[in-house]
Amino acid sequence: MSDLSTSTNRLPELAAEVMPQDARRSYWASVRERLSEDRVTLSFMALIFGAIGAAALAPWIAPHDPYATSMLARLKPIGTQGHLLGTDELGRDMLSRLIWGARTSLLMGIVPVAVAIALGGLLGVIAGFMGGGVNMIVMRITDVFYAFPSVLLAVAISGTLGGGMGSGLLALTLVFIPSLCRIAETAASQIRSHDFVDAARASGAPARSIILTHVVGNVLPPVLIYASSLISVSILLAAGLSFLGLGVSPPTADWGQMLSSLRQGIYMQPLVCALPGIAILIVSLSFNLVSDGLRQAMDITT
Repeated sequence: MSDLSTSTNRLPELAAEVMPQDARRSYWASVRERLSEDRVTLSFMALIFGAIGAAALAPWIAPHDPYATSMLARLKPIGTQGHLLGTDELGRDMLSRLIWGARTSLLMGIVPVAVAIALGGLLGVIAGFMGGGVNMIVMRITDVFYAFPSVLLAVAISGTLGGGMGSGLLALTLVFIPSLCRIAETAASQIRSHDFVDAARASGAPARSIILTHVVGNVLPPVLIYASSLISVSILLAAGLSFLGLGVSPPTADWGQMLSSLRQGIYMQPLVCALPGIAILIVSLSFNLVSDGLRQAMDITT
């Protein structure tokens, strides 16, 4: 008993020896540390940033004008002198088209998700925190969108609006808002019942202050994890819209539109024609793997 009593009396001292360093470390610092140890996630993050960098520097690093055509250089194979990745059905340099196409494809992949985070996340936080009638109205509206498959809904919205990049961006944004709203609402509903929220209410803090101070920071991790996986879906959906003629219009370089226009040359230069699809696969897979890494890094229970 004396040994147990002695050990119990030393618990505060032992905690003081072990806890301070971890206790001072913020949640986001812990996330950053976990990510720094995940070489797979870091490698695919580097690949994504490389694609974004290439897209941003397209005017300076693209070896040729992506819109310059040549009927004498149609569907040249990979490794042709002056055209490292060959040419398309109009004789345009494939490497240049892929670099410029990354601009459009990444824009169509990232912007709708970012806007959906802002709008859907805000609606979800308000619905989850307020509860009652507000929650019911917002959630029933999102349920209407859930009645339709994402692909069908995106095609229907973009087709109704007449196609084009603007229509595609709007269609994808509307597709992603309900799911992000649902994630944010679920997290906010759980957080509003915590003691620190009750204490903030008891202290007289206004709802806006409680949401910004206590709710948003706790809702952000699950929303970001889910949103990072949606970017790959957005890239695939955008490519599908362009392939069907409902997204980016030619001659603008876009990976989905390039796949569509290269169909006629699939039997002549199959590898060249597959390059836009390979680019879509690599970038989409990278975002998926980075999403998995973020989930593991942000999961404080592991």
